[in-house]
Amino acid sequence: MTPLSSSSSSSSLPFPIPIHPHSSSSSSSSSSSFIYYFPVFSNVRTQIQCSASTTDVCTQSPKIDTSLLTIAESFYEDELWAAASLRVRSFNRFHPDTFGLQDHRKYLAEREFEALKERVSGKRLGFRRVSCINASLPMSHILSLSLSDDFCSSCKFSDGGEDRVVVGTLDLNQCLSLPDEISGTKPELNEPDITRAYLSNVCVAEELHRNGLGYALLEKSKLVAYDWGITDLYVHVAVDNEPAKKLYTKSGFVYESDEPAWQARFLDRPRRLLLWKGLAIS
Repeated sequence: MTPLSSSSSSSSLPFPIPIHPHSSSSSSSSSSSFIYYFPVFSNVRTQIQCSASTTDVCTQSPKIDTSLLTIAESFYEDELWAAASLRVRSFNRFHPDTFGLQDHRKYLAEREFEALKERVSGKRLGFRRVSCINASLPMSHILSLSLSDDFCSSCKFSDGGEDRVVVGTLDLNQCLSLPDEISGTKPELNEPDITRAYLSNVCVAEELHRNGLGYALLEKSKLVAYDWGITDLYVHVAVDNEPAKKLYTKSGFVYESDEPAWQARFLDRPRRLLLWKGLAIS
């Protein structure tokens, strides 16, 4: 596995899902719906994924063994690839009979993978720091839940000799603003350091909705942001994306502003809200 240079620190989560250290990461342990998708992977997506058939899927979702769950920052290329593959599955809807479907999905995953590597390695201009935070389960546990072979094979990676599957992912971006998104106002721009961050690319495997994975990812991201010295955390959400709004509200985010209608029309997408969460730094 090829690591990307980064740093991490350890912390415990204030919720009952166990967080295990990533045995193949750096020596210090990591502290680390309805979707409207724009297929330009150089930009970041800021919606939490939820399919049009969420109600039917979620009521039938198998329950995971949370004692096997790991939520950690990702520093290795095979895990970043697994995260990119999950994002392609989550943010796109393909007809199974589409010609060349597998090749097209691989192409999209490669684009997302390269863009993700660029952001995480610190090569993307305008970003002070980016972390990919993943939730994963052992492959053996995923197979015991009788989930699709495609999901298992496309989102798997190796951790210390154990095959695992990425079941949820997001990016934490330390920056003043995200491309094509309204910007937060906190803290004031005359502050000496950038202590503002945004969440993006939030998604959970559709097969495992209703297991608290989205909430657990958000809580983990707040811990990582706190370790970075972030004081103000933001996330964007479509105005009619009720599942995502409920999740973010549950996690403590509140309304700050909304996107002008003209901007949403120009970008050909539903209007978005900007939600804010303050992180107290002692």
